[in-house]
Amino acid sequence: MKQKATAKQPAAKAAPADAALFEARLARHYDELKWLYCELYHGDIAAFDYFVSMLRRSWADRKEDLRAQDIRREADPDWYRRRDLLGMMLYTSQFAGTLKGVEARIPYLKECGVNYLHLMPLLESPKGRSDGGYAVSDFRKVQPELGTMADLEYLADACRADGMSLCLDFVMNHTSEDHEWAKKARAGVPGYRERYFFYDSWDIPREFEKTVPQVFPTTAPGSFTWLVDCRQAVMTSFYPYQWDLNYANPVVFNDMTENLLYLANRGIDIIRLDAVPYIWKELGTDCRNLPQVHTLVRMMRMVCEIVCPSVLLLGEVVMEPAKVAPYFGTPDKPECHMLYNVTTMATTWHTLATGDVSLLRHQMDAVCALPRDFLFLNYLRCHDDIGWGLDYPWLKEHFGTDEVAHKKFLNDWFTGHFPGSDSRGERYNDDPRLGDARLCGTTASLCGVEAADYELDPFKLERSVACDLMLHAWMLTQSGIPVLYSGDEVGQLNDYSYHLDDEKREDSRYLHRGAFQWDLAALRHDPETRQGKQFIGLRRLEAVRDAEPAFDAWADVRTVDTGSPHVLGVVRQYKGRKLVALFNFSDQFLTASCWEPGAFRELVYGGRFDDLERVELYPYGFVWLLQTEA
Repeated sequence: MKQKATAKQPAAKAAPADAALFEARLARHYDELKWLYCELYHGDIAAFDYFVSMLRRSWADRKEDLRAQDIRREADPDWYRRRDLLGMMLYTSQFAGTLKGVEARIPYLKECGVNYLHLMPLLESPKGRSDGGYAVSDFRKVQPELGTMADLEYLADACRADGMSLCLDFVMNHTSEDHEWAKKARAGVPGYRERYFFYDSWDIPREFEKTVPQVFPTTAPGSFTWLVDCRQAVMTSFYPYQWDLNYANPVVFNDMTENLLYLANRGIDIIRLDAVPYIWKELGTDCRNLPQVHTLVRMMRMVCEIVCPSVLLLGEVVMEPAKVAPYFGTPDKPECHMLYNVTTMATTWHTLATGDVSLLRHQMDAVCALPRDFLFLNYLRCHDDIGWGLDYPWLKEHFGTDEVAHKKFLNDWFTGHFPGSDSRGERYNDDPRLGDARLCGTTASLCGVEAADYELDPFKLERSVACDLMLHAWMLTQSGIPVLYSGDEVGQLNDYSYHLDDEKREDSRYLHRGAFQWDLAALRHDPETRQGKQFIGLRRLEAVRDAEPAFDAWADVRTVDTGSPHVLGVVRQYKGRKLVALFNFSDQFLTASCWEPGAFRELVYGGRFDDLERVELYPYGFVWLLQTEA
C-alpha cells in the first residue's frame, strides 16, 4: 500500500517536543477519526492502524520550516480571512513556461498585489488524454515540460518567503488510465481492480446510469467505458480515460490521503479538492453529495489539522448556496475551509446580459444569510467554462422565464449573436436538444473590449473597460477572497489559436487559456493604453479594499433597494464603519437612490455626498461610498 516518496530534502527527525505536539494533535481528533473511519469501513481496524501509521510517516517528512508555519497559523486561525488577500489562478505553461519561470515572475505577481497563487493542474498526465491536467497518472511527479517536483518545492519555498500562499488542485475522484493502479487493474493484478469500479457485463452499469446524470452528454456520453482488452466495463464519470476511484475501499482513501499529504509537505498551502461531491458512488442514487462524501471530507480536515495545520482545504462544489453550505461542515465538526462562490459568478454574467439586478440581489440575500464564518472564493472568470446554473424556479415565478430559452439568450448574448451585444465568447459542450450549452471567453472579451478594440471605436472601448472594472469592483465588494484569472489584470482577450491545434480544437475552454501576453502587459503602467487603464484601475480598487475595514470578512452585509432595476446596492458594516456600494449594470446614465442616512465620501474617484437620494452613475459605473457622519 505504501508508495515511495521522493522529497527534495531528507526528512528531519522530529524533536521530542515536535513529536509531543503531533501526538497531542492526534489525540485531539483520535476518537472521532477512528469512529468515522470504522463506521465507513465496517470496523476495519487493520486499515485504520495503517492509516494512523501513515499520518506519522507524513509528519516525519514535514520539514521544520513548514512545522514552524503550522504553529504560527494555529496561533492565528483567521489568517486566511484577511481583507488584503488577493488570489490569482494561472497555467504554469501559459504564464511563464515552467515552474522556474513562475518563480522568476514572482515580482510581477507581487506588483499585481497577489499573495494567493493557484497553479492550474501540473501533475503528470498523458498528452492528449489529460482533460487539461485533470487525468493524473502520477500524483508525485510534475509534468516533465513544466519541471520537477523539486522545482515545485523550490517555488513553494520562494512564495512562502515572499508571504504568498500556494494552491494546487488535488484530483481525487479519478486517476488517468495511465496511472500505475489503473495499469495493474487492467492487467488483472490482484487488489487493483477493487480500487476502481470494474464490472464483467453492462448489467450493473446500466442500473447506475438509470439514476446518474451524465457530466458531458455530448463529448463523453454515459458514465462507463468498455475495455475491449480485458472485457470489462469501468466507471468513467467524466472522460473515458479518467477512471473513477472506489472510496468504499479503505486502501484508496489511505493512499490518496497520503498523496495529499505528500503535496502538503512539498509546501502547498491550499489543496483544492476537485469534483469532491462525486467521490462516493452508490447504486440507485445520483452519486452526488452522498453522506459518505462529508465523512471523507471531515476526515481529511482532521488529517490536515493533525499533520499540517497550516494547510487549507478548498472545495470545488458547483452548486447553489443551499447545497454548497453543507461542505463547510459545522462549527464543531468543520469540513472545507473555503468554497467557490459559483452561483454568484454565473448570476453576475446573467445580470450583465439582462441589465436587471433582481436575481443577483436574490442570490446575494441567500449568501448574506449564511453564517459569516463561511468563507467563499469570489471570481469572475477561471480556467473553466461558465455554466448557467441559475435559480430558474425563482426566475419563472417572478418573470415567467423559460429555462431553455433563457440559456439560449445568454449564450447568444455572450457570443455576440444577440442584437446590441458586443460580447465575444464561444459555446462549450453545445447540446441543441437540451439548449444547455455553457460559455467560454475572457472577462475583457465578454465585456466588449475585444469588439471595441477590433472596431477601433474609442467610445465603445471606454464603455467596455468601465464594464470590466465595474465587475471587478463588484467582485471585490463581496465577502471572502477575490481571485483574478491570469491576464484579467491587463484585460487579456480571447486566444483563437486553439482552433489550429489538433489536441485542443474540440475544447473551446482553450479560448481563455491562451499564453500570457507579456508584450501587452508591458503597457500596464501607461494610463493612455487600455492595458494601463485596466491594470491601474484594478490596483486602485485593490488598494482601497486593503485599507478600508468595512471590507472585512466579518462585516455585516445586506442588499438595499436603489430605485432602479439596473442598479445593485450593497451595504457593508463593520465596527462602526458603513460602506454603500452601487453598481450600474446597464449601458445608460442612471440615477440611483439609497435611503441610508448621513453624509458619504466616494473612496475610488473622490467626491462627497450629503445624502444618497440622487446618485448619478455612468454607464457600467459604480461607487464605493463610505459614511462620514451618521
